[in-house]
Formats: sequence, structure tokens, C-alpha cells
Amino acid sequence: MRRLIIGCGYLGRRVASRWIASGDDVFALTRSARNAEQLSQLEVSPILGDVTSSASLKSLPECDTVLHAVGFDRSAAATKREVYVDGLSKVLDRMAARCDQFIHISSTSVYGQQDGEWVDEESPCEAKNESGEICIAAEQLVLDRFADDSTPACGTILRLSGIYGPDRLLSRIDALKKAQPLPGPEDGWLNLIHVDDAAQTITTFADSMASGSVYLVSDDRPVLRSDYYRLLAKLVGAPEPVFDSEAVARHSRGINKRCRNRKLREELGVELQYPDIKSGLAHAVKASGDLQAE
Repeated sequence: MRRLIIGCGYLGRRVASRWIASGDDVFALTRSARNAEQLSQLEVSPILGDVTSSASLKSLPECDTVLHAVGFDRSAAATKREVYVDGLSKVLDRMAARCDQFIHISSTSVYGQQDGEWVDEESPCEAKNESGEICIAAEQLVLDRFADDSTPACGTILRLSGIYGPDRLLSRIDALKKAQPLPGPEDGWLNLIHVDDAAQTITTFADSMASGSVYLVSDDRPVLRSDYYRLLAKLVGAPEPVFDSEAVARHSRGINKRCRNRKLREELGVELQYPDIKSGLAHAVKASGDLQAE
């Protein structure tokens, strides 16, 4: 199989490794010559280009699967909308008719629910912030493009919860060790997915060649913010976390819904290696080299 990854970063490289191990030919778009060299060392065929430049996408090859997992580089000149919406449109113009399967990575930020409600694929998407609105606009591009019968490929949207794993979502470790107050609500719900489970979900879906749809990709159990940071503090040998109540209003938006992954498990048969943070967070901290010695 020929696979193309657009956005071969923290998540994309793990997907690439799985596909390479299965004997697939993997290509990846990158803006950086340095990244291209690193990708080559991973046996990925790099293609220099930028989603914001149609001309640079002309060398993208025909393939069986496109994984569109572009992240936002705050150091770049382009805005988030220019990357996530305009850039995606350019990629679709080039690849929609040149692949069998297009997988777009979106975010649970499309949901605006903030009262602890459970959400799934049927829940209304009414984002409360600009990032969520941009994700909704990007999703609509995919849905509209592949709803056209003249496009033979199928388009799929995977809405990922917050990705954590080695060296990811562990940025508060120093603050915990220094007993610094953490901004945000103590009782808000967090929805997470371990990066290895996210990668496995993508490869499982790609191998199934399932028809296009929308899937919410999250672990089995949402976790209260207080429980997340208490477990993290315990794992790294830090004192009990302290929360800054005055910062709650600035940080509480979008972190008080609960994501249900039933469709993912029942339709795709995905079995998570890290179904909750009790198993996943310990692995992530240990792999990051921060695990407190027993």
C-alpha cells in the first residue's frame, strides 16, 4: 500500500512507523529540509512543500491512503485558518481524486458543551472558541468534497481528544514539583487519548478500508482535572497540586464535557492499550524519564 502523511509530527510519525513495519510505502509532506532528513532516516520518503502553497503540492503522489494531520506552527507566518481551512482545501484539490481514502484529523474542540454533558458523534457541534470554529469549517470541507459522487475516494473525520504521551501534555511537571498553582478549574472534565492508541486507531481504520464517517477518538473514561494532576504529581514525586481559582474563568472554556467512544469500539473494534490515565499516564511519564523512583 502507498500511504501519504500530511503533517508527520508527534502523531504522524507513529503512524508512519506502523505502516512501514507492515511493508507499506510511506510518503510525508514537510516544510523543512531538516525534517526531511529525519524522515528519510525513518524510511519515510519526504516531499518538500507547504499546504498553503498549491504549487508545492504538485509532487504529491497518487496513493491508497492520505492522512491529513496538520498541526499549527505558531512560529510560522500563516494563521490557523489559513493552515487548517485554506491549506486543507488546497490538499483536497490535489488529492481527493488521487487516493482511495482520505483521513482528516480533527478535534473534540468542535463541541461547545460545558456543563459536564456526554457527547458523541451525534451531538451538535457548536464551538465556543475560534479554534473550534476553524475545526468545524475544516470538517465541512471534507464532508462536502467526499459527498460528491464524482469523487471515488471516501473521506473520514477522526475527532481526537487531547493527545498525551511521552513528552506531551506533561508540561506542568515543573510547576507541580515547585508547588506552583495550576491555572484552571479543579473540577473540569478532561478527555484524553494516548498517542499510541491514536496511532493504532488510524492504522486500524485505514486497514479496514471502511466507508467515510465521523469517529470520536477518546479513551474509555474522562477524568476530572483534579484527579489527573493528583496522579501526575504522585508519579513524579511532587506535592499535592494547588489550583488557582482566580484563573478559572480564563482557562475553563471547553474542558467540561465528557466524550463517549462507543462508536469507535463497536464499529471499528478498536481495543485501547491505555483505556484510561491510570495505565497511560504512568507509561507516558516513564517514557519521558520523569517517573519517581519507588
